[in-house]
Amino acid sequence: MRIALFSLVLLAGGCVIQAPPREVIQPAPVAEEAAPPPAVVSVYEEPPLSEPAPIAVAWAPPPMLVEAPPPPPFPYAVWVGGYWVWQGNWVWAHGHWMAPPRAQYVWVHPYYEHRGGAVIFISGYWSAPGVGFVQPSPELVLAVEPAAVGVIPGPRPIGPEGCFVPAPPGSRRGIIVPAPVVTAPAVVTSAPPVVAVGMRVTTNVSNVNNTNIHNTNIRNTNITNVTNVTIVAPPAATANGRAFSSSVPAAPHLAAARPALVQARAPQPVSTRTVMPYVSAHAHPAAPPSQAHGAVAEAHPQPVLARESQPVHAGSMSGSVRPEARAQREERALPARPAQSAPAKAAAAGLARIPDAKAVPARAPAAATARAPAAATAASKTAVAKTAPAHPDNGKAHKADAKKDAQQAHP
Repeated sequence: MRIALFSLVLLAGGCVIQAPPREVIQPAPVAEEAAPPPAVVSVYEEPPLSEPAPIAVAWAPPPMLVEAPPPPPFPYAVWVGGYWVWQGNWVWAHGHWMAPPRAQYVWVHPYYEHRGGAVIFISGYWSAPGVGFVQPSPELVLAVEPAAVGVIPGPRPIGPEGCFVPAPPGSRRGIIVPAPVVTAPAVVTSAPPVVAVGMRVTTNVSNVNNTNIHNTNIRNTNITNVTNVTIVAPPAATANGRAFSSSVPAAPHLAAARPALVQARAPQPVSTRTVMPYVSAHAHPAAPPSQAHGAVAEAHPQPVLARESQPVHAGSMSGSVRPEARAQREERALPARPAQSAPAKAAAAGLARIPDAKAVPARAPAAATARAPAAATAASKTAVAKTAPAHPDNGKAHKADAKKDAQQAHP
């Protein structure tokens, strides 16, 4: 009774008793880990001796890798490689020193161009003296190359259209750095990584004007040398949030030798064998060589026996060969007879034992047999000579002689 009365008093007084709130346990936030980049494949690529055909790739090359070149082995060595090439996927062309394949040949750096959301790529090559680089025409339309089996495509190029080089080591994948045509990709190795678009490469051109005065002859020489490039980036583009501006050597071996901020070192190739440059999957197959019209040669031609040269003696007819020697040579040139089975041999042996004077003619000496064709030929020539008229009057002048011969033959 007392508890009930107490409850009524509380209700009348407007007091409300609230239960303590429950403690809700929220799960801890899980940090999203970025997918690890695919393993780098490093190869030695054999540079071609002329400008290869351009190809189109659907995604941008990865950021550059660090590869410090060793000292040159000889004075005229050229640093080749140290950039991304297409082999069904972007693979790393390992850098190495190389002698020019021919005299006065020069090395041309690889070419990357952002066009229509794809990458137009031309691999590095050796160029003949006096032959310049030909940039792909703006009207050129290329089909995108298929990726190799199991290759996961990367991001499309992020940045303005035009010629570019891959981003510095450690940069966000897909970002490209605009650069002049035929710029060595290694120039960005020492630049800071970028996370947004904004870094670019400009060329420093030094013009040297020389004026020579000799015997009132004035000659002006204007020399253009590209010795270094300038890399600039705003604070919003770099990973550390600081503006960047630096002058870098244009030579690839000097640019690659500069200290890098991100040590993303290039792996050594697994094999020392060189791989050939990629051939477009959309290239037209070469036409088969044209064949001459006429009789088709047999699939299995028979071997021909070469005739031995016979010496020509003095007093003999030039180039003549005795009939006996010719018969022996023709007998050697005959093809071998096919092997016979046992029943066929027995049947042949049985037929050989049956004497048949009519079927088996008597053997003649080899010399007589060889001379027989010659004698028959001479006889036929004599008969033709007798029957042929000797004058163009078709034998009219010798009708009397023909009657006499007929009377003597049939008295």
